[in-house]
Amino acid sequence: NGLGAGIYYVTEKKFLGANYGLMIFPAFTDNKLEVPILFVDQGLSLGLSDLYIQPLNLGWHAERADFIAGFGLYAPTGSYDPASDSNQGLGMWSFEFSAGTTIYFDKAKTWHFATTAFYETHTEKQDTDITVGDILTIEGGLGKSFMDGALSVGAAYYAQWKITDDDLGSDSDLLGGRSLGKFQVYGIGAELVLPIATKKKLYGFVSARYLWEFGAESTIEGNTFV
Repeated sequence: NGLGAGIYYVTEKKFLGANYGLMIFPAFTDNKLEVPILFVDQGLSLGLSDLYIQPLNLGWHAERADFIAGFGLYAPTGSYDPASDSNQGLGMWSFEFSAGTTIYFDKAKTWHFATTAFYETHTEKQDTDITVGDILTIEGGLGKSFMDGALSVGAAYYAQWKITDDDLGSDSDLLGGRSLGKFQVYGIGAELVLPIATKKKLYGFVSARYLWEFGAESTIEGNTFV
């Protein structure tokens, strides 16, 4: 299980013709984040995991499309010890570059398709000489909006691939020089976005998404509810 409470703020400032925004998102989990997690009874209580910060978020708007680009990082604020079986962090810094678009198929912008790509690189894990390979994630969805854009219903998707091999350092000898393999996994499901509003004011949204995973290789597979 994971819980998060973040702030995503879009300013009135412009940079390269785009709206400038930023995000900070602390997360909490009651499980070990690293594999292997299949045969260990964790018994963990909810604790702080790694902190996500996006100091640069840019958004451009055209008549039938929106575009976004950003830079984010994961800070190793969660507990981590290479000898522990109860880590709630990953013990490394991760740097994420992202870009995406939403395309509208009609003038009223009721039908839309979105896709965003994220590329991650990582530093060595704390107190080890292990470096995780680069990861590419693509996610988005096809949706229909109602109630002047307040209510949205559609299909969400994602795909994730390990692009480069993990560098296991001295631990590679335990595998006889073999690689753990570049993992991949795919997911697709339904999404519903509901407005929280009165007749005069919009306060926010509630988003519910359920994804079925498939095609997993060199990683675990299961369904996800967000």
